[in-house]
Amino acid sequence: MNLDSKKQFEKLDPHFVGKSIEYLPDQMRQVLKDSRLIKIPREYSQTSHIVVNGMGGSNIGSRIIKEAFHDQITKPLMIEPGYRVPAYVGKNTLYIISSYSGTTEEPLSTYRTAKKQGAKIMAITENSPKSKLLKLMLKENIPGVIFKPEYNPSNQPRMGLGYSIFGQLILIAKSGALTLKIKEMEEIISRLELWTRKLRVESFTKQNPAKKIALQLANKRPTIVAAEFLKGNIKALRNQMSESSKHLPNFLEIPELNHYAMEGLAYPVSRKKDSIFLFFDSGLYHPRIILRTAMTKQVIKKNKIAIISHGLKGKNKHLQSFELLQLGTWISYYLGIINQVDPIKIPYVDWFKEQLAKK
Repeated sequence: MNLDSKKQFEKLDPHFVGKSIEYLPDQMRQVLKDSRLIKIPREYSQTSHIVVNGMGGSNIGSRIIKEAFHDQITKPLMIEPGYRVPAYVGKNTLYIISSYSGTTEEPLSTYRTAKKQGAKIMAITENSPKSKLLKLMLKENIPGVIFKPEYNPSNQPRMGLGYSIFGQLILIAKSGALTLKIKEMEEIISRLELWTRKLRVESFTKQNPAKKIALQLANKRPTIVAAEFLKGNIKALRNQMSESSKHLPNFLEIPELNHYAMEGLAYPVSRKKDSIFLFFDSGLYHPRIILRTAMTKQVIKKNKIAIISHGLKGKNKHLQSFELLQLGTWISYYLGIINQVDPIKIPYVDWFKEQLAKK
């Protein structure tokens, strides 16, 4: 597969998924600019914990935020996707309903229960006539983020992560659980714009780390490995590769994997030829995590399994988290092109939703 051929992308990406990925920093800048208009009731800042209910791409943001801002968020942040509302949700809970499309049935179904239990409710969704969540926000006077996805021409939620991640960041910050430094956010956006030049379709494979990694993952069973503040990112990449690449990777976290997973490398022997580990390394990890990572790679090599190592270069944890978000999104996109699939299409997910709607 020649990833430097524009014809391949024109053929397999007619819905401009690549352009949506390129617009990630623009999505973030749009939300940051609009955040000045977002007002929430004063009592929302008096909550003791935060619960986010969103599915798929709509909870990727909260998982990344939870890990990347782990040392700054002053209230416990729980992610509870699905139809159920935990018993601990009550008057001291800030309950965020997250649905990019505004039509996801699981989080929408929890609104009445969360309200009945006394939670302070906020929401995030796109400004679309199809959004049931938007209609609910207007009817019930629910505060939150309503964005117009100007920079997501593919119209796929997983390609609008700039809206969902920065949107949730803004809501958490306005609730008093996090102090956002605007200059730092602007620097992240600027760095992403700079890195886009090396990662976008027009950048040749020799200079493009996302294309290089995608080519190495082709026809392999990947296991993605990271630690600490990047744990949310590897779950996001798992989701993106499943949908955009039609590739189902595993993901493991250090140090947790050192306590069980290494013993599972031995069998079946036939699997080893197809397996590959993708490590995202950081000089900002705890020193013992850096040591564990090196030792883990030794164990994998002893089991004769291939390894890819990519070191992140951002100067702080927040920057590295968004660096990996951008890189991973491009990797999943290029892997989909290699697999010769339209990265926007999710036929089984769409079929599943259609069948559920009939029940």
